[in-house]
Amino acid sequence: MASIDIQNIRKAYGHVQVLHGVDLEIRDGEFVVLVGPSGCGKSTLLRMIAGLEDVTSGEIRIAGARVNERHPKDRDIAMVFQSYALYPHMNVAGNMSYSLRLRKTAKEKITSAVAAAAAKLGLDPLLERRPKALSGGQRQRVAMGRAIVRQPKAFLFDEPLSNLDARLREQMRAEIKKLHGELKATSIYVTHDQIEAMTLADRIVAMHGGVVQQVGSPLELYDRPANLFVAGFIGSPGMNFLGANYDAGGVRLKDGTIVPLAKPLPLEDGAKVTLGIRPEHVLMTNDGTGLATDVELVEPTGFGIILHLALHGLPFKIFTLDRDALRAGPKVNVAFPPQYLHVFDGEGQRVD
Repeated sequence: MASIDIQNIRKAYGHVQVLHGVDLEIRDGEFVVLVGPSGCGKSTLLRMIAGLEDVTSGEIRIAGARVNERHPKDRDIAMVFQSYALYPHMNVAGNMSYSLRLRKTAKEKITSAVAAAAAKLGLDPLLERRPKALSGGQRQRVAMGRAIVRQPKAFLFDEPLSNLDARLREQMRAEIKKLHGELKATSIYVTHDQIEAMTLADRIVAMHGGVVQQVGSPLELYDRPANLFVAGFIGSPGMNFLGANYDAGGVRLKDGTIVPLAKPLPLEDGAKVTLGIRPEHVLMTNDGTGLATDVELVEPTGFGIILHLALHGLPFKIFTLDRDALRAGPKVNVAFPPQYLHVFDGEGQRVD
């Protein structure tokens, strides 16, 4: 396996800039997830690492060697795509062994490699089947098996689960996580699904508008988002935001209510800020204290309940495990524990 170093990578299509100077160091054996909305540049970056897109400027190194000018087949990486891209006329064993046969690998080694990958992925009973006789999840396993038999320096995953239903995605997430634990393979995984990012990654790279917004462990991005984009993108339901002004160690909301903070911040009194709090951290009060909100929708999820509220005319959500919330009246009062509050400045950057 190998490290991957991305240094000041830029990509432009004519006058349209897609990536704006991306710097990223992926350690040997690390599982890194690139996450962000459609059009943020994450798949373009992955394809540049694979050699499927040219680099406009900057440098990509795999295992210390510059690969900008190398063809994809010479980079010693394996890619798993959103579409399974299996050969319909070949059985599972044939699809998994195809790249090894192209390399004139000895038959004994091919048989051994396919058997080992099939055992890891639970494909042993399916080796003689053709793709049309497989489910979506089984086809994706075959696509992963085809990558594993090559024993590449790195694995690249381009939204591999997006064609599967919710239950299969959950199952395949667990299988990919387990597989990475066994192989210890350097892996880069692209997704727009923040749940996939949170559950799979050693580190998450949050991208927006062709720019890396934050790099860190899943809990670092959840607990200490660097800016409003990351705060709103990571977490489900998304973080609540309220416009406010900093006021002597607290924040003053639009109706004049002072919300206390856990500590003073390096801001001038009166400075415009955005106050954020996650729905699961909002408290409902029963003693008449707190902020009054209007209940617009009660949404049971089974595990918990999401209350859709209106606060100062803005959408606001609570996530709670208390089933008494199912009987919430037309109004509820809410409170914000100071230790769970996030404050962002006028530029949308986190203030600590």
